[in-house]
Amino acid sequence: MNRYERLTPLLKRFMEQGGPAGCACTVMRRGEVVYNENFGYANVEKKIPIAPDTLYRIYSMTKVITCTAALMLYERGLYLLNDPLGDYLPEFKDPLVYREEGSGALSASPAASPIRIKDLFTMTSGLTYDGDGSETERRTSPIYRNAPALMNVREFSRALAEVPLAFDPGSRWRYGLSHDILGALIEALSGQSFGDFLKKEIFEPLGMKDTAFRIRDDQRDRLCVMYDCAEDGTLTPNTRLDTQFQPECRYESGGGGLISTTGDYVRFAQALVQGGTLDGVRLLSPKTVQLMSTNHLTPPQMNDFSWDHMSGYGYGLGVRVMADPAAGGINGTIGEYGWAGMAGSWLLIDPREQLTVVYMQQMLPSKEPFIANRIRSVVYGAFE
Repeated sequence: MNRYERLTPLLKRFMEQGGPAGCACTVMRRGEVVYNENFGYANVEKKIPIAPDTLYRIYSMTKVITCTAALMLYERGLYLLNDPLGDYLPEFKDPLVYREEGSGALSASPAASPIRIKDLFTMTSGLTYDGDGSETERRTSPIYRNAPALMNVREFSRALAEVPLAFDPGSRWRYGLSHDILGALIEALSGQSFGDFLKKEIFEPLGMKDTAFRIRDDQRDRLCVMYDCAEDGTLTPNTRLDTQFQPECRYESGGGGLISTTGDYVRFAQALVQGGTLDGVRLLSPKTVQLMSTNHLTPPQMNDFSWDHMSGYGYGLGVRVMADPAAGGINGTIGEYGWAGMAGSWLLIDPREQLTVVYMQQMLPSKEPFIANRIRSVVYGAFE
């Protein structure tokens, strides 16, 4: 028996017990497909099943592609990781940081150090997402909400640079819009739009014909419906977040803007697991992939990288990196890396075992800690 087939009852159980309406999972080891299945519905209301060409909003799995693209420019000598970001994006030349005074009042003062390009990769820049947890998040919120309708990548970068940072660059880790600004950096360095660079340098060479920032009319029937999942497991279609994927949208989010298929993303994952190359196309050198998949966080920064489901992991250049299997209770390999998307898409790359796992679903909340960690344990448990 193929022990990877134990994924089938697991994935079906996810759907039966308040999980997604449908899902897909492909596992490759040593260049061979060892598991490839699709379950459930892409559209429950129309009874459209998940298929090999179903399209998914991959959200933050975009980040791994963005960081790969930026590292391609690093390999061409266009910047160094420790260079100040302001040397290339002048709007970030003299950043301010919010600080709390003794009285509790907030003030903005010059940052103790510049944002370095590495800080964008490692989420140590002081940039945040939108929210209500800090003044930086509150001021970021209207910019982030309006970007899909009103801005391109460079305009977004300039608007975000007006917001004082949440902390001095390099001092802490905070998940945020750093990789969106990497998209602006790619535009500045390449002289192309971010989307054009990805298309010409990654998608077309790898044959990723369905991966893009905007959906084409001929693809709409293949786009998986996004579902909101209530506490009782009830699924309700969600179209609130689809503005950024429409043809008229100018904004190309390096942190979460791509749509893709399982097959397309598997090809990208295979290029990385093979040291940056696939079918004669080289994206990165093995040395650069190794740099990407090395933990870059200092002990103080690691204190902030404290999500429960990331126990045992550090953070590299845009990816989680397995560092301590015992701490995470993980039966995997030191050096395994990857990331996930807001709606539940999930990537695992294990260079030592030549293993890749690409999982897709479309549900909010994604239940990633429950779902992804179980997929990983079953995959590694299938090894002979």
